[in-house]
Amino acid sequence: MISNKQNASLMLLILMASITFLAILSELMPSGVLPLMADYFQVGKASAGSLVGFYAIASALCGIPLVSWTVEWNRKKLLAILLIGFALSNVTVSLSPFFPLALAGRVLGGMCAGTLWPMITAYGMALVDKENEGRAIAIIMSGTTIGMSIGQPIMTGIGLTFGFKVEFLSIGLFALCIAILCSLFLPSVPGEKRSQANSPLTMLKNSGVQLVLLLTFLGVAANYGLYTFITNLVADISYSGISSAQIFFGVGSIISVGLAMRYLDHRLHLLVSGMFGTGLVTMFLFYLGSSLLLFHLAFLLWGVAFGSLSSLFQSSTARQVTEGTAVANALQSSSFNFSIMIGSTVSGLLLEQGGTSPIIIMSAGLFLLGGVISSLSKKFFV
Repeated sequence: MISNKQNASLMLLILMASITFLAILSELMPSGVLPLMADYFQVGKASAGSLVGFYAIASALCGIPLVSWTVEWNRKKLLAILLIGFALSNVTVSLSPFFPLALAGRVLGGMCAGTLWPMITAYGMALVDKENEGRAIAIIMSGTTIGMSIGQPIMTGIGLTFGFKVEFLSIGLFALCIAILCSLFLPSVPGEKRSQANSPLTMLKNSGVQLVLLLTFLGVAANYGLYTFITNLVADISYSGISSAQIFFGVGSIISVGLAMRYLDHRLHLLVSGMFGTGLVTMFLFYLGSSLLLFHLAFLLWGVAFGSLSSLFQSSTARQVTEGTAVANALQSSSFNFSIMIGSTVSGLLLEQGGTSPIIIMSAGLFLLGGVISSLSKKFFV
């Protein structure tokens, strides 16, 4: 336990990073083993895809009402409930003999995720002094970057080698282990008294929150719109392979996390504007590049633009409010999820019309617009 915010242990934040690592894996794991799951449950690939889609929909739709409902709950107790929920979700998928039951397990996981993402950063911010809140968010959310770049390939390998049931069962047991560690070591932090000031409607009237929601849409749709079809991109630009792309992208993501940890508290505006600028340069390289070296650089820079998305926007949201941080972050988290769905859906339509080139152009336009808006909005990031 900690006795002073200034002396909050780095190990506690790393423990919380393991939670976001778990959460992102719980979300992404089906994507690597969908054909196996479709064969086992004897459903089509489109139906199997709903294991991903229903999770995202549950997360987006349930996040705001559940965070508002639990705003007064002790953070440690709420976190324990959510981790048990993640465990039940993944174990249900692992042991289910029927597709509808597995789908129900995924919906449960999505509901837990929609509640977790906003509260975990607010919880971490309560453990440190105000001038270190951004660093705390960056450390906690680094679990998502590590999960996407390292954890997901490992879990996919486990699923393909031993079966998806082993994959989901192992992550369910991992969730229980984290729940035990959190109950032993994380400090108790009270919730906030429910009031009009921390209601979702009040937050939506905040011009700073509105700005961050807009920037979230632009940044997330731009990145995920193309990332969803990264295998198509690799083929269209005749790149050396998806493994090479993931390596350079992963290195860039790690660099991004390092930059966020170092500068998020004091250079937030520069990081947000830089993310949009780096993304724009990346799209130009993909569209106009003609050499392997340029494409290596493009995937590296894309990782830099992509790696700290969650940290940047969660921290930006927290800057706009004095109370109800978890509720404000719930709005941002829902915007994040809806932006993924919108970006990937529009990109899918563009892909059918002309490959990945129109997606690159769309993403470039979104990055450009986001860069202009963020550059003109410095006062909101002070």
